Amino acid sequence: MKRHLVKTGLGVLLLGLVLPRLAVAASLGRRVELESGLTLLMAERPGLPMVTIKILVKAGSSQEPKEKAGLANLTAILLPLGTVSRTALEISETIEFVGGGLSADASRDTTTLSLTVLRKDLELGLELLADVLLHPAFREAEIARKVRELKGGIRQKQEDPGTVAREAFAAALFGDHPYGRPVEGIEESLDRITRQDLLDFYRRYYVPNNSILAAAGDVTLGEFQGYLDKYFKGWARTAVPAAGPARVASPAGKKVVQIDRKVTQAHIVWGHLGIARKNPDYYALSVMNLILGGGGLTSRLMQAIREERGWAYDVHSFFSARRLTGPFVVGLQTKNETASSAIDEVLRQIRRIREEGVTPDELEEAKGFLTGSFPLRIDTNQDVVSFLAGIEYYGLGMDYPERYPEIIRAVTREDILRVARKYLHPDQGIIVVIADLEKTKLAF
Repeated sequence: MKRHLVKTGLGVLLLGLVLPRLAVAASLGRRVELESGLTLLMAERPGLPMVTIKILVKAGSSQEPKEKAGLANLTAILLPLGTVSRTALEISETIEFVGGGLSADASRDTTTLSLTVLRKDLELGLELLADVLLHPAFREAEIARKVRELKGGIRQKQEDPGTVAREAFAAALFGDHPYGRPVEGIEESLDRITRQDLLDFYRRYYVPNNSILAAAGDVTLGEFQGYLDKYFKGWARTAVPAAGPARVASPAGKKVVQIDRKVTQAHIVWGHLGIARKNPDYYALSVMNLILGGGGLTSRLMQAIREERGWAYDVHSFFSARRLTGPFVVGLQTKNETASSAIDEVLRQIRRIREEGVTPDELEEAKGFLTGSFPLRIDTNQDVVSFLAGIEYYGLGMDYPERYPEIIRAVTREDILRVARKYLHPDQGIIVVIADLEKTKLAF
């Protein structure tokens, strides 16, 4: 049997200034801690005349106040839209003229600035990146334009049942915790954000000692450090506030959210709290979930719901392991009339893996897939910088690529049964159903 390969990545990286100490490097790249506090991760890949850079700032929507939801995202996307000396048009025309790319965005826990240029244009790209990072203008006209665009996008999202279901699930699961609200905020909160809010958020978190820089491509470590000294020398260390909420509370019991829409397909999201990325059970859960619902056509949920019963084209499960505890989610679409039966079958399969565990063949196939597909995570320069940034952000160590296959191979059937019983809760959790409720006739 063949599983569908899914490329995955981990994170992002950052830049530095002066060279104090060089850590012992793994084969993928080298790690340097700079005097400014910036962590530099460098992967020399001379085969293709391109360079990709990611700067990861350890702040996202988790660091913003609820009444200013969307602040982190708005701060990030405004960075390339004007500096003290360049307009948004000048920045975009300059990078597009050399066929490069420059962007910024925020997530729940981090913010990322990304640059890709040809090797011959690296200094130009770094000059732009440094200007965008160190001298953002946050012009009132650009703020107003972006807020209008974001509000339009928020309204448009409400037309997509799948998006509505996912956001309703997050809100029900996480409540007032920042993980429970959209990264882009809501219309009302965007209206409350001022230019001073953006400046304060930027000055508070966009500092080198709160950042990681990852670079991959046709440039040596020595060359790159020289460029950083030239273009980023004004980036100074500053005290950084605490990381944000310390924990995620778990709602008790079961909660059902039903939203009536005249749709032909019911959109279903079920789940509960899962784990944080640093949880040592992450690897056993990765193997377990691949067998349960993360392994494409051969997963148990796909076999039971799609192949045997024809109720859904796709059904999947995943643990979203974040800095803090993220969700465990099962999602599917099915006809209104089969929604209740499909939910029952999902829960039956979860009870089954909790009670019976997995077979030796399932275990070996899952471990073989995870170890065999691992190199696909670090195929392109983009993959490499995201991977390096991720292992630094989660403290996995530069030897993680060498350790990962052995960690996965060490997972046993007993481990799978233990984590399934510990982290899967079929009698609890959140169920969100967006459907023609007259036809679904859900009995909860």
